[in-house]
Amino acid sequence: MTMLEVHQVLGDRYQLQKLLSKNPSRQTWLVVDLECQEQVVVKVLTFGAVVDWTNVKLFEREAEVLKQLNYPQIPRYRDYFCKNSQFVLVEDYICGVSFKELLTQEGRKFSEQEIEHIAKEILLLLIYLHEQNPPVLHRDIKPSNLILGNDGRVHLVDFGAVQNRVAAVGATFTVIGTYGYAPMEQFSDRATPATDLYALGATLIHLATGTSPADLPQKELRIQFKNYVSLSPFLIQWLEYLTEPAPERRPSTARQALEMLESKAFSISNIQPKNTRIKLNKSIDELNISIPPINANIGSIPFFLISTVFITPFLAIASMLTVGFLLKPGITYLIPSVIICSVLIPFIFMWFRTLESSCGRTEINLKQDNFLVKLKLFGFTYNQKQGCNAEIKNIFPTTLEKNIEYSRLALVIETNTKKYSVSPPLTDTERLWLIQEIKDWLKIS
Repeated sequence: MTMLEVHQVLGDRYQLQKLLSKNPSRQTWLVVDLECQEQVVVKVLTFGAVVDWTNVKLFEREAEVLKQLNYPQIPRYRDYFCKNSQFVLVEDYICGVSFKELLTQEGRKFSEQEIEHIAKEILLLLIYLHEQNPPVLHRDIKPSNLILGNDGRVHLVDFGAVQNRVAAVGATFTVIGTYGYAPMEQFSDRATPATDLYALGATLIHLATGTSPADLPQKELRIQFKNYVSLSPFLIQWLEYLTEPAPERRPSTARQALEMLESKAFSISNIQPKNTRIKLNKSIDELNISIPPINANIGSIPFFLISTVFITPFLAIASMLTVGFLLKPGITYLIPSVIICSVLIPFIFMWFRTLESSCGRTEINLKQDNFLVKLKLFGFTYNQKQGCNAEIKNIFPTTLEKNIEYSRLALVIETNTKKYSVSPPLTDTERLWLIQEIKDWLKIS
């Protein structure tokens, strides 16, 4: 293997100045182009007695792709040649500092505004790459490959892992990518545009937390970074969306991801009511709504106590009459039982509603495939409804009964075959807010 040294000249034109990478077989040098006296970057693939043709293939692909690209934030191809067992690629030098250096030297974390700016710059670049024919996939987006140029723009460098063709079924492949930034499908050679989006999301998480995603905790292959950042709920959800383990659950294109970022697609489109007792937790995977009971007002306490005292003896009598009718059927027990029940039912209904409002809790849980509604009293589930999200046609309000403040204002979840009515005590503002939140999460109009 030929050793390269400072001041050595390659191809009778490129004089080595400074070693930029320390990989002995694939070195990157800052050089001077002696013909135009400009600084450029030279990548040199060097071999000894044995040639690694896999690396040669990747190196030639990088040169081939760069030659076809023309984007201001991608290094411009200049030259390519092979001489003395050395494959040499020459490209523009991006004057600036890598984000890896910024993270290491300054020990800094990037602000939300900076994260969004970087994301938009790289997404525009990825739109250009992915919309080539065939699509160009970088496959190694990470802080060391992002350069903050002296022009203030973000540049993407090192196309050594680039892919510009679909992998053949059954073909052998070389594992490409950097742990922590590359999603699982990349290690089985199934990269898609969504693969670059994952790497971008992981990189942005590194910039926001100051910690490599490989060193952050994981749960079900998802990077757990919420507790390490001070970002808006929208940006957290957007980053979670980009770093979904399953590629089909990420944005399918860089253009889609950019549109979401610019339009704040996950932002709350309606204002949460002030002083609401409702708790809402929303993520890409799940929407949880917990509606606790309202505090019993002074006016409801006398009714609750009086109705309890009134109902109890009549319930006892009705129970005895029912048992008597079952033991000895006849009108002697049936008629008094029917009369007592017809009087008790309205009181029981109002009594239960008062108890439910004061002590009952409603929980609505939506996941990717289904929804579940639980009605609880004193911690026990006394009723539940469930259905399939794919069948939901609409969510709309309806009124079951009217009071002065809290009404039995129902949320109706309408599917292809059924309507599910959920009616906790809500103000009109709370009810409309929850309907919009559920619609936004389900992405239905």
